[in-house]
Amino acid sequence: MKLSIKFGIIVMMAIPVACKQEVKTEDANSISTDVINVPATASGKPAVPGSAPVMAFTEEKHNFGKITQGEKVSYSFVFKNTGGSDLIISSAQGSCGCTVPTFPKGPVKPGQESKIDVVFNSEGKSGVVEKTVTLVTNCNPSTKILTITSTINVPEE
Repeated sequence: MKLSIKFGIIVMMAIPVACKQEVKTEDANSISTDVINVPATASGKPAVPGSAPVMAFTEEKHNFGKITQGEKVSYSFVFKNTGGSDLIISSAQGSCGCTVPTFPKGPVKPGQESKIDVVFNSEGKSGVVEKTVTLVTNCNPSTKILTITSTINVPEE
């Protein structure tokens, strides 16, 4: 028992040393821009200022209002690429299995509109519910969160 406690203490003391990373900077108060390299264009080339894709939504939150438990409802979040290069959505993930998003798999060209379709299944849910869809894109910032809400009424039996 004492041996395992001593071993645990040694391991815990070694973790900060093993995980320590040295960041090289020109001075103590600055971080080199080489450390932060966020390619903002689908081509992989560095973005010219103003040329990055921009995902502009008509709305980022939708309330389905009152629905009956077990009902499936859907909504389309419309957006436009108001930036200067192709917009790529690499993933869309619902906050639970009851919230399923569908998104464009190809690039959305500058000036083009598209949509994120979200289907919500209220089976087993009741009361006020809020769910989210997290999008990962090549925009800056790279994540966007869409929100759906609803008040779910349980039918009387």
